[in-house]
Order: sequence, then C-alpha cells, then structure tokens
Amino acid sequence: MNHHDADTLFKSLGDPTRRRLFEHLCVKGEQSVRALTDRAGISQPAVSKHLFVLKEAGLVTGQQRGRETHYTAQADGLRSLVDWTDRMTRFWEAKFDRLDVLLKRMDQ
Repeated sequence: MNHHDADTLFKSLGDPTRRRLFEHLCVKGEQSVRALTDRAGISQPAVSKHLFVLKEAGLVTGQQRGRETHYTAQADGLRSLVDWTDRMTRFWEAKFDRLDVLLKRMDQ
C-alpha cells in the first residue's frame, strides 16, 4: 500500500457519514442514490459527494440505470487496510514478544 492509497482509504473511512454509507452498502447490498439519501438524512448532493470519495478510494462502484445510479460496496477495497493492520499487528506482537523475553530475563 503506498502512502497516497493509504491516505485516501483512511480519509474516506474517517468520516462517519461515509463509513455509515459504506457499512449500509455492505450489509444491504446494492442501493440507489435515492435510497441512500432517504436513509442518510442528508441532501442528495451531499450523499453524492460522499459516494464520490468512497468510489475514489475503491470502496464502492456505481452503475447508471436509466436516470438513477446504483452503488455497490467493494470489499476488495478494504484489502490494503487489512494488509496494513496485519503488518502493524505483526510489528507490535514482535515488540511485545521481545519485551516479554527481556522481562523474564530480568526476573531471573
């Protein structure tokens, strides 16, 4: 994951409204902008701006159907986040393992 991708992903999920939109799409599946707007309690232009950010981060895709755009969550968009958290988990586990060894040596 390069820094730009990470920044884009974290920024997109850092906003609570975008996070709720993404979570809703994950749970409920494909939704029209109208349905998302009705649920979000914010204006359609605001929902569209949030969806644009999520799309730029690779978290959703949109498909035009007639006059409406339908959005779908893209779980693969989270892959870089999962990879990053795995790396950080391994890093900190190694640090704590070394600390545990040091503390055991100090106790002897």
